Amino acid sequence: MDGMRPVRHFLYRMDFPLGAHLLQTGMTRPPRKPRTAHGRQGGAPTIADVAALAGVSTMTVSRVINAEGNVRDATREVVNAAIAQLNYAPNPAARSLAGAAQLRMALLYSNPSAAYLSEFLVGSLDQAGRSDIQLVVQKCEVGEEARTVAERLVGSGIDGVILPPPLCDARPVLDVLLAAHIPTVVVATGCPPAEAGAISIDDRAAAQAMTRHLIDLGHNRIGFITGNPNLTASGERLEGYRAALAEAGMTYDEALVAQGLFTYRSGLDAADELLDLADPPSAIFASNDDMAAATVAVAHRRGLDVPGDLTVCGFDDSAIATTIWPELTTIHQPIADMSRASVELLAGMLRKRGGPAEVRHETLDYTLIRRQSDAAPRRRPPARAR
Repeated sequence: MDGMRPVRHFLYRMDFPLGAHLLQTGMTRPPRKPRTAHGRQGGAPTIADVAALAGVSTMTVSRVINAEGNVRDATREVVNAAIAQLNYAPNPAARSLAGAAQLRMALLYSNPSAAYLSEFLVGSLDQAGRSDIQLVVQKCEVGEEARTVAERLVGSGIDGVILPPPLCDARPVLDVLLAAHIPTVVVATGCPPAEAGAISIDDRAAAQAMTRHLIDLGHNRIGFITGNPNLTASGERLEGYRAALAEAGMTYDEALVAQGLFTYRSGLDAADELLDLADPPSAIFASNDDMAAATVAVAHRRGLDVPGDLTVCGFDDSAIATTIWPELTTIHQPIADMSRASVELLAGMLRKRGGPAEVRHETLDYTLIRRQSDAAPRRRPPARAR
């Protein structure tokens, strides 16, 4: 190990309201003990106690204590009231080391694609370990539960939050976090809030490039499976598909567009819908790899050869793209790089002292990856039975 830096990964699973259960890899310190409203058991109140009582992050409390300017007056009053109520006395030595304090970030997830989530977690945990950051990982279903989890995170004194899809477009969660001035980074949204950091690719351009590729192969009936309609990236990908058709002088046909939800099951239903058409498409472009894999399965069930009878393409380049046969032609979305960049961006936002917090929206590159699931169209026999 000589010359090698120890990697510190912190993976929490917080199941509110029952408390926090810690899953650890290479942990270097014990988890924080539950605190009462009056501080730690048998000890003086801490900055985390002040943050919990005030409903803000420890970073905000630190800014108030250090008289920094980027805190709203109303928030400053709430923090000062909590300091007075707890009789909290900042330690001068601790204040001098505030810039070196270990950060605690939360990563909220609610993703139907295990492949996407797995790659995202690997990247974020790797970057957290490299940056000496505690990463709290919390499952959070979209809906009212999401707002509740966000409110509890605010009360826990978390420093910042990362929201991958679909929570990147969950307004109830964003409203809670931004109202509490919790630095937040959203990942893979087509419409990031101005107050939040953002990491994404150009979904519209990527979908346009894939559709253009299919047109260049000679396909003139191209089916498209959309993603979850509640996610802005889904709309961006559909717009890219439409833009490529218009660019080629081809008419957009609603019958060739089937609704999906980014899940394998929805891909099965959407593929059946498209292949049941009297004049089925010669190519199907699915908005993610899970739905593309489902389309390949439907084609095999119907006795269709991929890509001989049907070209199938996906989006993401997740693990499933290279674990099915034939391997998928797809858009490589650098998921692990996006997760690393989100941790790095949030850390930069948190560590900036004085003046307004720096907020950046970064766009990473995508790549069209050709594998074995696409080919030029050939004259096909009538569509086989389901």
